[in-house]
Amino acid sequence: MNAKRPMIAVLTGAGISTDSGIPDYRGPQGLWHKDPSAQELVTIGPYLRDPEVRRRSWLLRGEAGALGAEPNAGHRALVELERSGLPLRVLTQNVDGLHQRSGLTARKVLELHGTAREVQCAGCRVTGPMEAVLARVGAGEADPPCRECGGILRPRTVMFGEALDPVVLQQADAIAKACDLFIAVGTSLQVYPVAALPQIALESGARLVVMNAEPTPFDEAADEVIREPISQALPELVRRLVREPS
Repeated sequence: MNAKRPMIAVLTGAGISTDSGIPDYRGPQGLWHKDPSAQELVTIGPYLRDPEVRRRSWLLRGEAGALGAEPNAGHRALVELERSGLPLRVLTQNVDGLHQRSGLTARKVLELHGTAREVQCAGCRVTGPMEAVLARVGAGEADPPCRECGGILRPRTVMFGEALDPVVLQQADAIAKACDLFIAVGTSLQVYPVAALPQIALESGARLVVMNAEPTPFDEAADEVIREPISQALPELVRRLVREPS
């Protein structure tokens, strides 16, 4: 009888997407380090309250070019891991959709913070493509309203000041409890409740690998800590995992 193949859970943060040209928030070159006032652009209270915040926020989305970003070697490495046949789930804090664009099976990606590729009305809750709203901004609408009800449009993401979807969080907890190996990639592991996932995995008997440029609170508990650039280190880690006997 074949041995059970280990289930792998990968938690990804902003660090996996920086090589795709998407800046992180907290790093030395992060958005908030360069412009601390930018935090209010992704904080729900100021966003809903202040039309000027929304105007700046829409301009930033248009200038950031996240919708045109392409997956990098780190994203593609996880596609290779899936194709190896090892059971895999990806939990991502990112809202850029690059895991799916890289070819990873969509149902294996759990977007903890939602997606910036769609918008939602804060009033009637109707959703639509971000690309269409950015086109309206480019045509001169500084703060485009919902075309259904005239309400405030926002990205379909979890903004600061909002709680994560409890259903999504339950799914993430279940994956952390079920996995045999938990890999944290490009995340500071400082923001809860997502930062609790490695601890849940450890308490359930999983091995932990931390891959991040800066120290994290879980480094001492990890079986392995990797500081090398993600676009180089993650493909190498995947090659090792695929070679390991099941």
